[in-house]
Parts: sequence; structure tokens; C-alpha cells
Amino acid sequence: MMIRAVESGLFRSSAPTLGSMRLQSGSLQYVASLALAVAIGPAACKKAAPEDQAPANASVGTPVQQSVEHDWPMFRGDRPQTGVAAGSLTVPLKLNWTFNATEAITSSPVVQAGRVYVGSDDGNLYAVNQADGTLVWKFATEDSIEAPPMILDGVVYIGSSDYRFYAIDALSGKEKWRFEADEKILGGANWVDGPGGDKRIVFGCYDNILYCLNAADGSVAWKYETENYINGTPAVEAGRIVFGGCDSFLHVVNAADGTVNKHIALGEECYVAGSVGMAGGRVYLGHYGNAFVCIELASGETNWTYPSPRFPFFSAPSIGDDRVYFGGRDKQVHCVNRATGEGIWTFPTTRQVDSSPVLCDGKIVIGSGDGRLFVLDSATGSELWSYDLGKSIVSSPAVVDGLILIGCNDGGLYAFDPAKENN
Repeated sequence: MMIRAVESGLFRSSAPTLGSMRLQSGSLQYVASLALAVAIGPAACKKAAPEDQAPANASVGTPVQQSVEHDWPMFRGDRPQTGVAAGSLTVPLKLNWTFNATEAITSSPVVQAGRVYVGSDDGNLYAVNQADGTLVWKFATEDSIEAPPMILDGVVYIGSSDYRFYAIDALSGKEKWRFEADEKILGGANWVDGPGGDKRIVFGCYDNILYCLNAADGSVAWKYETENYINGTPAVEAGRIVFGGCDSFLHVVNAADGTVNKHIALGEECYVAGSVGMAGGRVYLGHYGNAFVCIELASGETNWTYPSPRFPFFSAPSIGDDRVYFGGRDKQVHCVNRATGEGIWTFPTTRQVDSSPVLCDGKIVIGSGDGRLFVLDSATGSELWSYDLGKSIVSSPAVVDGLILIGCNDGGLYAFDPAKENN
């Protein structure tokens, strides 16, 4: 098993360049994109690397962190990827505005300082006004953008299927720097502190590498190598970077130098195609082994498993005080007890749910492959409001100041505002 931090310089993957999600072991492949992939054969490495001790500053019992009320600067809203939004959310809602890209929006929007940023399958990163959806600027890459953007210190960071990772000035849309990887980048970025108080950007890639770049100039601080694709956005908490891979392992990496902290086997064919969430010293994630699990980071042991008879989980979790919410490819939204994994309620849709929920003001906001955006009661799972966009929703919502923003496969970025209904 090749797990190591690689210092400066580009790592050249020996794997062929493919536009689909492949499994390297046994030369098998996924034959569809991240949002629509279906596993077709075994691929997992079964032997885990020895576990190291958790870092001295590891946090246990950390409360769920909420996003700043007026911002949603990254996928899931915060660095631990909790999927919890601050503020109030009132229903019913009404469509406020729509911004139209030229192709599907499977990327997820982020929001900061009155602007919304989102990628599109047309290869553009768009910045639009939060108030009315008018275009501020667009930045063109050379292939589709499925990754969600991240905003940090006035810079938008985003990966593209053109094998490049970009740093773009948030105000002007001008490129600051770019980094050349060896494969496409479908997951979002996160950030960690570097030595001396500087910032570093971390993201995964289809060349099997977790990259850590210096935010100032895009130079490589370190690299961490896995044995298969990295699709999701890494979570960051207490000096650790945590993510799942298509190698069927949960990786826990030391943020300072990229060395392995833990390398936890999830089971054969338990490929992780989505993002994880962290809270209270535990990590929550779904995988291709048809289960959603909770793992104790200190011990590396599975705390609980929530199985699905036939279907995997792509959706990232929203982590409440005592419940966890996520979508499933079984066409349902699930709510489970955070401590035990016992099911509390499910909400049925008519297509798979790869969109990741947002918990806000006692409500769950989530999109479905059936084209509907739902707002559910977080306590009971009952439907409070829905809107039919007409095309599949893979994008995950952002919720800011009671405004819901979400992309759709029809190429639209939609904004729903409760204030419009009441005026």
C-alpha cells in the first residue's frame, strides 16, 4: 500500500488518463461520472497501514461549528464539513432569481460578501450578485467544473476537469496562479494553517493525490498519495485532514506535513465517492458498501453502521446536535441518531439523492435527482415546502440569510427567498 507524504515537485501517476471514475486494482473501472457512477467490480486494498497515535492537539467532544450567518464560503459551510447554516429559514419560499449557465451546474454554490460563486459543466466559474443574480464576472477553464469553489482571504480556489487548480481574485475574476495536476479535480478545497501563520490549500485529485499548496503562490507544501481516486472535499479539524478514497480507506493526515495519522480500512468495495463530515471527535460518511458509518477518530474503530439493503451513499452528512442527515441512492433522505446510528425517519423521493443536505433553523434543505428542492422538518421528516426545477439536482444547497441557492442540471443557478413570498 503506497501511503506517504511527497515533498516538492509533481508526482506523475502511472494510471492512464480517463474521463470516468476508475478502480485501479484489478484494472476495473467505474463507467460513469461521479454523480452517476455505478460500481461494477472489486477493487479495494484490504490491508491497512499501522495506526499512529492521534496528534497531541486532537479535539474530542468539539461542538458542531456553524457557518457565519452572512457567508457560506466553502462546500458544507465550514472546514469540518458539518453542513449546518446559521440564522433563520422561513417557508413558504418563492423563486427570487435564476442565473443561467450554458450547461449543467453540478458544482455547489458558495457565498461571500454579497456574491455567489459556482462552477458549470460549460467550463466556467461564475460570480453573480447575491441580491439579483446578475453576472459580475466569469472565468473560463478548458473543461467542465464539477468541484465546488472555496473562498479564502479574497481569493476563489477551484479545481477543474482540465487537470488544473486555480486561484482567482474574488473581486475581479483575474487569475492569480494555477497548478497543474495529473488528472481531473472533482472535489472542493479546504484550508489549513501553515508555519508562521500563512495559509495552505488542500484538495484531492483523480491522480490519487491529496495536494497541499501554499495559498500565496500555489507552490507545493506537501503531497499525500493514495491508491485510487479522491472525489470528495477533505474535512479539516484539530490539525487533521480527513477524507475517504476510492481505495476503500478513510485517510487521516497530519495537516502540518502530510504524514499519515491513521489509515482506516472500510471494507472490500467500500469506495468513498463523496465527502465526510466531522464533529465531536467522530467522522461520518457514506460509501459504496451500501452503508453510512460513524468512526471514532481517536481509536479508528467504527462506532456504528447504518446499512442500506441495496444502495450506496454519495451524499455528505449534515451533523446536528443529536442527529445526522444525509441522502441515499435508495431515493430517500435519512435521519439517524448521532450517538447510535439508529434510524429516526426517512423521506421518500422518486430518484436517487446525491445532493448533500443543509440543516438550518430546524429544517433540512436538500435537492433530489427527481428535480425537486425540498425543505423538510428536521424533527419529523415531514415536507414543509418543495419546488420542482424540472431537471435532476446533483448540486448541494447553500443557505445564507434565509436565502437558498442551488444549481440544477438544466444549467440554472436558483435563488429562493422567503421574503419575496411575504411582500
